[in-house]
Amino acid sequence: MKILITGVAGFIGSALALRLLARGDQVVGVDNLNDYYSVELKKARLARLTPFPGFTFEQLDIADRQAMSTLFRTHPFDAVMNLAAQAGVRHSLVDPYAYVDANLVGFVNLLEGARHHGAGHFVFASSSSVYGANARQPFSEHDPVNHPVSLYAASKRANELMAHSYAHLFRLPCTGLRFFTVYGPWGRPDMALFLFTRGILNDEPIKVFNHGCMVRDFTYIDDIIEGVVRVIDKPAVPDPAWSADAPDPATSNAPFRLYNIGNNRPVELMHYIHALETCLGRKARIDMLPLQPGDVPSTVASIDDLARDLGFKPSTSIEEGIGRFVDWYRDYFRIGETTTRTSASG
Repeated sequence: MKILITGVAGFIGSALALRLLARGDQVVGVDNLNDYYSVELKKARLARLTPFPGFTFEQLDIADRQAMSTLFRTHPFDAVMNLAAQAGVRHSLVDPYAYVDANLVGFVNLLEGARHHGAGHFVFASSSSVYGANARQPFSEHDPVNHPVSLYAASKRANELMAHSYAHLFRLPCTGLRFFTVYGPWGRPDMALFLFTRGILNDEPIKVFNHGCMVRDFTYIDDIIEGVVRVIDKPAVPDPAWSADAPDPATSNAPFRLYNIGNNRPVELMHYIHALETCLGRKARIDMLPLQPGDVPSTVASIDDLARDLGFKPSTSIEEGIGRFVDWYRDYFRIGETTTRTSASG
């Protein structure tokens, strides 16, 4: 297939492109290479993709309507995988317009391109954050999600609704994927595992919110990618059992579907930190802080639908996944077992 991946220089986007290229697909990757975090890390991810003859990179902003229109006219895509977004719950309190531009304007530009140029399947990254103030766990795609607690979450929920409207109006097959706390090698520097590792190696206090009383469904990158690939290969279809009298949020009489992709094995944050300490051979200095605005204390995914429809359940343990991340981190930053504060900060 010929597949468009937006956010291809990102954590998930680059890993997905690598997987699809390795199996023989053609990938057109789009990224604006913004400086929300290290551009050098993004370029290093891209460098893993350039040896593949089936890879084409376009430095574009999905919020640029004309550029996206030209892209879709130039390339007929069998599938679109939208991973481009302004990420981060806390940053949405600081720069809300970045979320409007990338997550709303950019998203409709992609929907329009897919609609007018016959993309066979429009797949997009949503987020576990859409569950917001929901307390019933595990979080199910079949539960209503009407109470987001951050603009980031609201923008991701808006994506789901926008995609459904295009599935309904134009019969564009659309599948949304609610990712749960993705981690692993080549990850984002603004996420907890990266920050914790850097802090521990530098002998600096790490910030632990809600006084450590946090639970997350940490999901290893390879498990996320396996789920995404299976979804891309299975375009959404209308649910014949869907009823307007009792509407199911996860399905539709249009070709639309939502799936959680999570590890389904929630982990207490302090256990996560202890596993990291074991891998690093060092103890963390911890600064306990209150729950931050926009955060939720617990996320747990129901993956019954994923297992039933796609025959897949994530299986990587926290210990294994953190171990692989630490090995990558040491190699990428050229850090030995006796790292000094100076070398770790590089």
